[in-house]
Amino acid sequence: MSKVLERFLNYVRFDTQSDENSKSYPSTEGQRIFAEHLKNELISIGMKDVEVDEYSYVFGTLPSNIEKDIPSIGFMAHMDTAPNMSGKDVKPRVIENYNGKDIILNEKHNIVLSAKYYPEILQFVGDSIVVTDGTTLLGADDKGGVAEIITAMEYLIKHPEIEHGKIRVCFTPDEEIGKGVQYLDPNKFGVKFAYTIDGGPVGELQYENFNAAKALIQTHGVDIHP
Repeated sequence: MSKVLERFLNYVRFDTQSDENSKSYPSTEGQRIFAEHLKNELISIGMKDVEVDEYSYVFGTLPSNIEKDIPSIGFMAHMDTAPNMSGKDVKPRVIENYNGKDIILNEKHNIVLSAKYYPEILQFVGDSIVVTDGTTLLGADDKGGVAEIITAMEYLIKHPEIEHGKIRVCFTPDEEIGKGVQYLDPNKFGVKFAYTIDGGPVGELQYENFNAAKALIQTHGVDIHP
């Protein structure tokens, strides 16, 4: 099993769903617990300046190993999972050499992943894929990104012959409810360029940023509808 897959399978067992009705930050305690776990893991692989701040942002540094001065870059991923479906007691299952046939996720509840309804899965025929038992989300968004970043940093630490400038990593809470960078201090992150590892197909790079806003309006008056 690859290191990145091993990490991912461990991470999805943390319940880190965000809660859009919460008044705290992060919105759930599970994210705080996961942040501490990631802090300890970053320290264990040899990252520097590792910390978790009061809002549960996780930071770490891979120092430059070259003499010339070049801009620092950052890699980001979010720790929370979507509130749309349960993220508790996730039971990941690895299917090796996927053959394109229907996957029975949960025989008891008759939950099946079928290419008839999700034809995009056919592009992964011959690959290994990770699924759940159908009663929870998986959490690849974005624990897949977290696993990739930490594994990449570990690889660079173990292979100092690969030259690089200063690299910062940052793991954020509450992205799924639109608050991922609400308390992030860009100066503290301290990078010239940053890349979010979250989302699309292998090889895809999105160079524009999506933004959204939500307003809640409460009105007072008399209902005139009969």
